[in-house]
Amino acid sequence: MTELPFSACPAHAMRTAAMAPAFPELEGRHPCFSTTAEGHARAARLHLPVAPGCNIACAFCRRDYNRVEQRPGVAARLLTPDEAVATTERARRLVPNLAVVGVAGPGDPLASDHAIDAFARIHARWPELTLCVSTNGLMLPERADDLAAAGVTTLTVTVNSVDPEIQAIITPMIAWRRKRVNGVEAGRRLIDNQLAGVARAASLGLTIKINTVLIPTINDHHIGEVAAAVAKAGARMINVIPLIPQHRLAHLKAPSFIERHEARAAAAKHLRVFTHCQRCRADAVGVPGLTDFTRDLYGDDIRAEPTFSHG
Repeated sequence: MTELPFSACPAHAMRTAAMAPAFPELEGRHPCFSTTAEGHARAARLHLPVAPGCNIACAFCRRDYNRVEQRPGVAARLLTPDEAVATTERARRLVPNLAVVGVAGPGDPLASDHAIDAFARIHARWPELTLCVSTNGLMLPERADDLAAAGVTTLTVTVNSVDPEIQAIITPMIAWRRKRVNGVEAGRRLIDNQLAGVARAASLGLTIKINTVLIPTINDHHIGEVAAAVAKAGARMINVIPLIPQHRLAHLKAPSFIERHEARAAAAKHLRVFTHCQRCRADAVGVPGLTDFTRDLYGDDIRAEPTFSHG
């Protein structure tokens, strides 16, 4: 059997790619878009929980309000846009290296006007802050221009499949134009909107990362196809997130180390792979995985627990 040269090994290619910054303009300025360990650890981010509701129902997602769980989709409480501005002002005093203000829940930021309203106010007052949003992408084609106008420059879109039949298992229902849509039709609408929204956001100059939840037996064979499709649409990075079995997918096993490696290697053929994800709360404050100022900012006794979902 002919052996591949070491440089052709997928693991070597992933390590080599991770040595150089993917986005020099964001390295050290945005922890979720910094591909070096040094850059990831340099800047702090603030998540503002101003998104009250969601417009899709993912089988792995359980949104909640509490002070104990350390995972996406969870916050101690909701903020209004006015409260978000006041919270940002306090965070700037509390966290000297604050560079990024984002909205990542507890619902979807584009399912209401709250997040865009908050972004516009924050950008007008502190234009030096990088603004970021994490969305399921259903409303992205309609709201991408609004995001850009509000000062948002970095965008994460959760895309778990580009096959409607697979998507129907992961997200069996969506709310689209005040109607409930189910099954494969829901999957097709969601995927079409995600890809169209990524393309529109890219055309507006936003830097785009994709989150993909790795779900054994459902989409684990499909990660390369997802990466290829979103790269074609204009995404520049992908974050493959291992499933934590819970909610309607509690019967599945978590992906093994080998499964995670194979999925990331498949994605790396098309996009830079982000590997520093800490799967943060929707009200997180600080450098992911290193510092946590949430209790100091909100005055709540928020303790870390070893479980999370993907909001």
